[in-house]
Amino acid sequence: MSYLEYTVKTTPTGLRKVLYLNWPLAILLAAIASVGFLMLYSVAGGSFSPWAEPQIKRFALGFAIMFTVAMVPIWFWRNMAGVAYGLSVLLLLAVEFFGTSAGGAQRWIDLGFMRLQPSELMKISLVMFLAAYYDWLPVKKTSHPLWVLVPVVIILVPAGLVFAQPDLGTALLLMLAGATMMFFAGVHWAYFAAVFSMAAGLIFAVFQSRGTDWQILRNYHYDRLDTFLDPASDPLDKGYHITQSKIALGSGGWTGKGFMQGTQSRLNFLPEKHTDFIFTTLAEEFGFVGGFSLLLLYTLILVFCVSIALSNRDRFSSLMTLGIATTFFLFFAVNMSMVMGMAPVVGVPLPLVSYGGSAMLILMLGFGFVQSAHIHKPR
Repeated sequence: MSYLEYTVKTTPTGLRKVLYLNWPLAILLAAIASVGFLMLYSVAGGSFSPWAEPQIKRFALGFAIMFTVAMVPIWFWRNMAGVAYGLSVLLLLAVEFFGTSAGGAQRWIDLGFMRLQPSELMKISLVMFLAAYYDWLPVKKTSHPLWVLVPVVIILVPAGLVFAQPDLGTALLLMLAGATMMFFAGVHWAYFAAVFSMAAGLIFAVFQSRGTDWQILRNYHYDRLDTFLDPASDPLDKGYHITQSKIALGSGGWTGKGFMQGTQSRLNFLPEKHTDFIFTTLAEEFGFVGGFSLLLLYTLILVFCVSIALSNRDRFSSLMTLGIATTFFLFFAVNMSMVMGMAPVVGVPLPLVSYGGSAMLILMLGFGFVQSAHIHKPR
């Protein structure tokens, strides 16, 4: 009996699929989303509008999407990986011509009922396509230069399109997630050493190019770097966000000021309190205990994802699950580092907590693929 025949014979059907759903993972996702609802209710001054109510509806839709995707056999999603990647690239190109702008960046496509951010869809599509590529590629060819070049191109094409929007933060996340997928697939460490050396040279060139005719980054990118290195140099303008964020974080202490008692957010000192900086609101109101508890929930999700990946004998399912877990980790790690002043402010939302439609729905779609890999693994 071939592996495919064995997989088909051991795949659960009907009600058994619902029973095989990884319910602890689903409950953890709901718990984190509930933290987001609570904080959005707080920053709105004790009202479900304008943020908490739409977020609850989006999560309900996202949970339905996750459940629906989970019921579809994983082999179908493997076959659709190339289509998903191609569609995501086309949507990124469409942003250049038909996209809507906000905050000085053109990153969204207005669908009428919602604004879609194609770069969010690409985060999942890229992981799926790379997992399908390495599932197709014989293991002995993984580190061959020609077959290493192919995934590099697959990663750089969407990263370049996202960088042009401009969205440096998401472009870097795509490259990091893609490089991690290559590492999980078994690409030789020498390639990564070469990339790190090139990255060091690129960082040097970035700083050297400032103010020249061949300047690599835009001026606001350099302003963010200056703010990251010395936020106190301009606390009322460029360093205002991170300065107020640190004040909110520090004032929370061990147990916080209490629900809806955060002065930085209630008095509107804290900018973007419902999106990128929502973690500081949580830390101010619930202190170190609240922040650590949320981090623990995130960590448990990673543990479940890694467990699903390690227990699955299907290469595509394992790589895809690890890739989505990595993307999820990069989301909350970068956001928390950003609001604590440990990384430049790059506009990365806190997953399932920050207000936003595209990010939440696409993330739940990604976890639907993880659930599908778990349900349909050979038993």
